[in-house]
Amino acid sequence: MNTVVIGAQWGDEGKGKIVDYLAGEADVIVRFSGGANAGHTIVSGGRQYALHLIPSGALYPGKVVVLGSGMVIDPRALFAEIALLEEQGVDTTGRIFISDRAHIVLPSYIEIDKERDAKRKKPIGTTGRGIGITYSMKSDRDGIRVADVGWKDKLDELSKGDYDFIAGYRDRLEAMAIDMAAFMERHKGDRVLLEGAQGALLDLDLGTYPFVSSGMSSAAGAAIGAGIGPRSLDKVLGVFKAYSTRVGNGPFPTEFSGEEAEGDLGAFIRETGREYGVTTGRPRRCGYLDLVALRYACWVNTIDRLVMTHLDVYDTLDEIKAAVAYTVDGEETADFPASIGKLTAVKPVLQCFKGWKRPISEVCHYDDLPEEAKAYISFIEDYCGTKVGVVSVGYERTQTMVREAVWD
Repeated sequence: MNTVVIGAQWGDEGKGKIVDYLAGEADVIVRFSGGANAGHTIVSGGRQYALHLIPSGALYPGKVVVLGSGMVIDPRALFAEIALLEEQGVDTTGRIFISDRAHIVLPSYIEIDKERDAKRKKPIGTTGRGIGITYSMKSDRDGIRVADVGWKDKLDELSKGDYDFIAGYRDRLEAMAIDMAAFMERHKGDRVLLEGAQGALLDLDLGTYPFVSSGMSSAAGAAIGAGIGPRSLDKVLGVFKAYSTRVGNGPFPTEFSGEEAEGDLGAFIRETGREYGVTTGRPRRCGYLDLVALRYACWVNTIDRLVMTHLDVYDTLDEIKAAVAYTVDGEETADFPASIGKLTAVKPVLQCFKGWKRPISEVCHYDDLPEEAKAYISFIEDYCGTKVGVVSVGYERTQTMVREAVWD
């Protein structure tokens, strides 16, 4: 069974925690897209782990994890991350593999990335880790894949700095490289968890272009990145927060503004939800839950079940709000526009919900949640036409309520 986990917003939804939780019952975990621009925070046994390239399931002893074909991999970052996990007591020996079709981030790409974004009239706000340049080189057919690290004619095209960089990692990369298609064929029938990066609204084709990532963060990318056909995807889970956040530039219809931004709400959400980038440390922009955008993500990814995180952040509020429509050019719409001009100009139509005014981080069963919290969730389900199958109320694995078995 192949189960896909994607972000259903602009990234940072808590996918790492959810993948880590579900990986306990998985046989293989495959990260299918993105690079070291992603950041997944996992808390286990009171200890915090920050992962950027390695799939979140690596924290389980004995689990096999794979960096898939759709990823772009900086070897320097990868092996530093492996070394850090080893220092933290995580044995990674013989269980981390890399698709030989994954592309490699070269040092020159990182410099180009920083220079190019700095020269833009309206910077996208990249992480400066060479991700977009690597994907661009891939599209231009000038990239270097893991399969190419021993191809002398190709490597001779590189600068001396990039050539020496590859040479320094060649043996270790080749030792970890696998044929992704053959690997997945051998694991047909196993429980395979396919882990995405960023979020659906940052997908190159489906997101808020050009303020998007360069890879495929939608569910469709899982098939390509894992080396399987689309009909082999059995279930798609979309992770979202009880509110919305975004990092970097780009439209954000429900971003706190006016009294919310000037008052305590924005700061409260940011500090309570720890809304700072795992990779960059940048404070995240915060706002109300955008149901228009969330429903759009459900539509274009055929999300089977939603996974809600950070519900406990709202514990002390008298009321909470969510956007149920937009007004633009004097008209109301419940559709998510492609035009950045329109999306920047929209005003959210907000609906209020009564807060529950009690801590829920210790609640273990969905039925024991306050009625106000369940009413909020029920409204989201009705609006999106998609059931919320998992609810997270904290960072620990134990703070997770599963309403129906994911691997059925």
